[in-house]
Amino acid sequence: MVNVPELFGSAVFNEKVMKQRLPKDVFKAVQKTIEDGTPLDSSVATVVANAMKDWAIEKGATHYTHWFQPMTGITAEKHDSFISPVSNSEVIMEFKGKELIKGEPDASSFPSGGLRATFEARGYTTWDPTSFAFVKDGTLYIPTVFCSYTGEVLDKKTPLLRSMQVLDTQAKRILKLFGKTTTHVASQVGAEQEYFLVDKDLYNKRKDLIFTGRTILGSKPPKGQELEDHYFGNIKTRVSDYMRDLDEALWKLGIVAKTKHNEVAPAQHELAPLFNTSNVSTDQNQLIMEEMKRVAEKHNLVCLLHEKPFAGVNGSGKHNNWSFSAAGIGNLLDPGESPQDNSQFLLFLCAVIKAVDEHADLLRVSVASAGNDHRLGANEAPPAIVSIFLGEELTRVLECIENGVSFEKASKEQLELGVDLLPKFPKDTTDRNRTSPFAFTGNKFEFRMPGSSMSIACINYILNTIVADSLCQFADRLEGAKDFNKELAKLLKETISAHKRIIFNGNNYSDEWVAEAEKRGLYNLKSTVDALPTYISDENIALFEKYKILSGSEIRSRYEIIVETYSKIINIEALTMLDMAKRDILPAALKYSTYLAESVQTKAAIGGIDYETEKELAASISSLAGCLYKKIEKLDKVLIGAKDKEDILENARYYANEVFEAMQNVRAVADELETMVSAEYWPIPTYSDLLFSV
Repeated sequence: MVNVPELFGSAVFNEKVMKQRLPKDVFKAVQKTIEDGTPLDSSVATVVANAMKDWAIEKGATHYTHWFQPMTGITAEKHDSFISPVSNSEVIMEFKGKELIKGEPDASSFPSGGLRATFEARGYTTWDPTSFAFVKDGTLYIPTVFCSYTGEVLDKKTPLLRSMQVLDTQAKRILKLFGKTTTHVASQVGAEQEYFLVDKDLYNKRKDLIFTGRTILGSKPPKGQELEDHYFGNIKTRVSDYMRDLDEALWKLGIVAKTKHNEVAPAQHELAPLFNTSNVSTDQNQLIMEEMKRVAEKHNLVCLLHEKPFAGVNGSGKHNNWSFSAAGIGNLLDPGESPQDNSQFLLFLCAVIKAVDEHADLLRVSVASAGNDHRLGANEAPPAIVSIFLGEELTRVLECIENGVSFEKASKEQLELGVDLLPKFPKDTTDRNRTSPFAFTGNKFEFRMPGSSMSIACINYILNTIVADSLCQFADRLEGAKDFNKELAKLLKETISAHKRIIFNGNNYSDEWVAEAEKRGLYNLKSTVDALPTYISDENIALFEKYKILSGSEIRSRYEIIVETYSKIINIEALTMLDMAKRDILPAALKYSTYLAESVQTKAAIGGIDYETEKELAASISSLAGCLYKKIEKLDKVLIGAKDKEDILENARYYANEVFEAMQNVRAVADELETMVSAEYWPIPTYSDLLFSV
């Protein structure tokens, strides 16, 4: 039996450990840095490094690594041992303050979007003291940021930290207008993580899963998710054992893994942690994904984090629950019992509404990827149109403000189920809307568009920045007002009127909403290649430069990386499909049709035995095999044509349209063959095998 309170955070150099191991003045300095953003003195870093090293060694660590998040979307680490020679035959375990503060990984081998040439190798990692170090697999992991020799940002975390600082500054200006002071305002995130589990032995027989993370071939199984029996269903023993071990691994790392359940699709599941500050949640979400994969191996499973590993069933998302809170004041998106009278809440709410309406293109860009293109817009995830769900009560509050009429709060209903022994409880003032991309859920916004494999850093630095921009505009106007209350009322009314088009409480999956959204003038950026050009618009570059989140060159470099990555992913998928189709699927079909033809010959030679079934089946399979061969040839030629496209966006569009269409044509024939070729001859595990074997 695991002692959870004792296990929790036992591998983390957290506040409790620091308080025990650091001198009082050093501990206070570190705490001030974490809470107020005060820079750490190098002498303090030396003391922290020594204490961190001693603690890590007691936990079995022999190495340390600066753990960072380059533009690959995953984490990176270079391990150095603590050993330092003192003679030819002796070493000591040493870790200096400068080693804690700074590392030097090779910056030329990571994606830089042209910021770094191959010969320009120097890069720096710098300790992020606001995110706790931890021990894993015999190494002390130190969360860091990553930049080039020239100071340009090469990671996902630095812009996030900058955006948190900007949001802190602008939110404090607003609070001051309401007569309130705070040491800091922090954005907070809880990222729900969806994933699939498949048997490792079956996974190893699928080149597409190994190389691309998704099945690029495969016909639908007889049963999918249509009976809706997997969602919240009984968790199978093998999966339950995996989930238990995963919880323990995450708890040890100080991650509050709270909720686990079966998701909608067969073999699909979800884990949800509690909230933390945006940068810590970003670190922890990376750890969650890494631990999901690592723990799966112990159970002879593989964890799939691709947004659409299986066609025909739901894909996987990552719901980004976002809010921001002030120290000593609380959640600034908490409406309280009477939201209509809570002018502070209404101002912060309007700032979010204005931000999302004015910068919906950036939010769409933040979730754009080749994997997520399979998912967005299907009846399983929000459409590519960004809108806000507020619910009935808040929508009526805003309508009353806009129209200058008083709001009458409806009394809370008691929900009665007609069974006397069941307790009665108050019904919520509004329903939930799972089709909305950006839904208010009581005291936070749930952004439901992100894909399951994505880093949440980009999503949240964009959210922080656009909301900070709204708050800045509000503060500029209200700080100069002669009559604050009068100007506030006017500002709220104008903001609601100008940005109410982004509010939609209905069915986001409906065709009617697509038409309505177009009338309202909302973006409908259906694919990654449609969305990405907006990232480098003059307006968006100016926004990031204004708040020093990213420079123009840093934004353009990110644009290039995302566009090129998109093309590379589809290219890998196409090459994998060609390999499977040529070397596995086509030979299997030909072999089976040969077997059938030989059966026809044998029966004909014997005489008196009917062989029409074999004859017709052999003819059908031979015909499909011929069709498949032609589709393979076409995909080959189309793929070669991609080399002629020099412009990166033109190249990405070519992959999105020409290459992907040719891939779909290959798949259609291969999947039909799967339904006809004997299981004995079919060379790869089917959907039935993969989705129902765990």
